[in-house]
Parts: sequence; C-alpha cells; structure tokens
Amino acid sequence: MSGGHIDFNKTKTFLIDTTKCTGCRGCQVACKQWNQLKAEKTVFFSGEGYQNPPAMSEYTFTRIKFRDYQKHGQNEFAFYKEMCMHCNEPACASVCPVGAFKKTAEGPVVYDEKRCIGCRFCMVACPFGIPKYEWSKAFPLVRKCTGCYSRVKEGLQPACATACPTAITYGNRADMLQEAERRLKSRPDRYFQAIYGKEEAGGTSVLYLTHQPLDELGFKQVTKRPLPSYTWQALRLVPGIFLGVGGTLSAITWFQHRKERIRREEEFKNSRVKPEQKEEDQ
Repeated sequence: MSGGHIDFNKTKTFLIDTTKCTGCRGCQVACKQWNQLKAEKTVFFSGEGYQNPPAMSEYTFTRIKFRDYQKHGQNEFAFYKEMCMHCNEPACASVCPVGAFKKTAEGPVVYDEKRCIGCRFCMVACPFGIPKYEWSKAFPLVRKCTGCYSRVKEGLQPACATACPTAITYGNRADMLQEAERRLKSRPDRYFQAIYGKEEAGGTSVLYLTHQPLDELGFKQVTKRPLPSYTWQALRLVPGIFLGVGGTLSAITWFQHRKERIRREEEFKNSRVKPEQKEEDQ
C-alpha cells in the first residue's frame, strides 16, 4: 500500500549504469556505515559469481554482483548493484496484513517494525527476493534497504549514491527515465536497448542500464503488471466470510504478538542487567 496518491514521475529514483560500475564496492561500505550494519563473517563463493558476501541478509542491504563473460575472445567482468527495487506498487505492502510496508511519496518503500507480526508474507511476495529475516536474533524482524528514507526526507541523496564515483545518478523518476533514454539513443553500441525497472513489476524506483543482455547478467524476469493486482485477483476467489475472519484474526494476532514481543524483550533486557545495577536501582 502507499500513503495516498503518489505521482511516480516525481518519486526519487536510482539510475544505475552498469557500464560505468567499476566494482569498487563503495556503495556497500556506505550502506553499512549509514545503517550501522554489522560486518559478516563470510567465505569466498564463486558458484554464482565472485561477489562477497555471497547473498544479501539482515546485515547486508546492498552488494555488487560480479558476472564474468567473453568479449572478443577475452574474459571480462561486469558488475551491478543489487538492492531493493522500491517498486511503485510494492507486492510486500499489498500482502502485509498489518500495513508494515508503505510506498512513500519520496520514493522509498519503508518498513514499520512496530507493526510487523513476523508472518514473512513479504518475503514470499517480493519478486526480487529482497526482504530478509533476522534469523540470528531471539526476537526477529524483517530487514531490507530503506532507500535512506531519513536522508531523502531532508533533501539528501542516499548514502550509496553519494559514495558512488561513477555509476549512480539520483533524481526524479521522469528525469532518470529521460536520461536513460538519452544514453540508449546516443550510444546504441554501448548499451543493451532496455531499461530494467521501467515497467518491471509495474515500474520501480531503481532503473538499470547494461551492456549485456539482462538475462546474461542474472536480472530476474518479472511481469510488467503491478504485482498487487495479482494479490487482489487471488483474494477475489476467496469467500468474503473467510476474508473477514482472516482480517479479524490478523488483528488479534498482531495485538497478541506485539504484546508478547514487548514482554519478552523486557525480560531479555532485565536478564542482561548486572546484579550490582539491580541493587542500585532498588
């Protein structure tokens, strides 16, 4: 769901030109720093590519993916930044029974952890496989790229876009689409003639330009139809009484889950207080 009517032409959008990406991973570092994400202990994995970490997680919101290919008989590398696509009509928001996800007028799709009941429908619904669960924690929540919403609200650019020396341009979606079209037209020899994200999943706030065909780089093929339409199409097949009961049960579950989570968190915090601190408090 989104916060009222949104003019998608004005939503802030990433234009990521993979032909200009050097694989420096500056965006990964900036994302870690701004979001205060822990480092992960990883191992080198070359099954899918040479990227590291091998997958996004609760501690990694973005990463540079490596693809090797042949060009004029020589081995070459291609890189692209994997991140939340911040869909215009996000599937994660449409399936969330408690409205924990929301598309903002500024562009980012944000997540309210206070609403989350841990159902993980968002993880199933996302066609790009972005939301991740905090498997390492006793009281897990969902984590994903925030689009640096706190920065964007203040008129700043996301941390990754600020750190990138060559490949990321950030601005209104209409302007980013116009710039992408200009590059395709002016350098047809340089670019594969497609803008990934222009129509995928109904359009996204992340656009890509590439030199190689999209499937060779590993971009996911998704429908161009907004995914929430599939959600509601499926729900229409369910008798209304079950939807009513389901909605009521979701509300009850949310309140119970939230109350229980708060209680457990308090117990967990109290258990970590040192004995001398408890005596001082008394």
